[in-house]
Amino acid sequence: MQDTSQRPVGVALIGTGFMGKCHAMAWNNVATVFGGARPRLEILCDIDQTAADAHAGQFGFARAMTDWQAAVRDDAVDVVSITTPNGMHRPMAEAALNAGKHVWLEKPMALTLDDARHMADLAASHPDQVTILGYNYTRSPAFQAARAMIAAGDIGTPQAFRGVYDEDYSADPDLPWSWRMTHAGGGLGALGDLGCHLVSQMTALMGPVSEVTAMTHIAVPQRASPDGPKPVENEDSAMALLRFASGAHGSFATSRVARGRKCRLQWEIHGSNGTLVFDQENMNELWVHRSGEAGFTRHLTGPEQPDFTAFCPAPGHNFGFNEQKVVEARDLLRAIGGGAHVGPNFAQGYEIERIIHAMATSNGRPVQIG
Repeated sequence: MQDTSQRPVGVALIGTGFMGKCHAMAWNNVATVFGGARPRLEILCDIDQTAADAHAGQFGFARAMTDWQAAVRDDAVDVVSITTPNGMHRPMAEAALNAGKHVWLEKPMALTLDDARHMADLAASHPDQVTILGYNYTRSPAFQAARAMIAAGDIGTPQAFRGVYDEDYSADPDLPWSWRMTHAGGGLGALGDLGCHLVSQMTALMGPVSEVTAMTHIAVPQRASPDGPKPVENEDSAMALLRFASGAHGSFATSRVARGRKCRLQWEIHGSNGTLVFDQENMNELWVHRSGEAGFTRHLTGPEQPDFTAFCPAPGHNFGFNEQKVVEARDLLRAIGGGAHVGPNFAQGYEIERIIHAMATSNGRPVQIG
């Protein structure tokens, strides 16, 4: 790996869609918010040169290209942001690691559990290179506050978890078929796109999962395409019962066909002395009940929560989705600079994949994860 101690980190970004823009905003804003050296935005890579040129100018990158292999090998690049379709995650991440680069990879980690295992093994063989997966919802001040409260024993011993992550972007049966609905292009369906986010929060709050019993469902078995109807191969929804290594139990549900739901990443934790409730659609609120209280107290995010004050000194001025990505970029840069690895790294990401793939294959039977 190249010595980056005497220069700002050089970035290559592969992909210019929704998450590509999120990464670009994070790279552009991380030094403004948290201080430190401003990353060098070296290469913007897209499958189309015209799009690459346009987005490089918009995002502030010095160069644009279509050859991602050349981008990850470039000597000016120290870290590679990968925001491409799921099927490219493994080859791009492995190429970047083999080229001596740090890797910021969007979720899901890979198409298959075997792919994720190989990626985690390769990352382990490159211990000086930082890997981080895009589980940005764990960066919100409300979530970080909840995690700290559990660690401090504020609600006693966590005994039960209930969580859902529902959206409705595939609810319309007339929505055309796409690569996201195939195993070869998308991998898992709702579990890989949405459910993995819920698992990332669930395990951070409750600890490892030891057993799952799950069922999946395809609500729209076929969808229209220019070549005629094509089958939907991966799940539209999934539900599971869980047992945690601690002995606590839980329930889990995710759907991409839940009418009216936009980003309902909602969970509650029942502890021996209290309860926590959170909903991403109201991400600046954490509801807390403690033993002896009549009901719940609404806690608004503000400077007392981690990372909030770096963006705004005034309480109640809401934190947002893209701010979470800036915190994620900060955590990556700190780890590259020798600080603590907050993760999830590829090893932790593999554990998340083990859980969602166990749900996908359970078919109503218990699956051990230990």
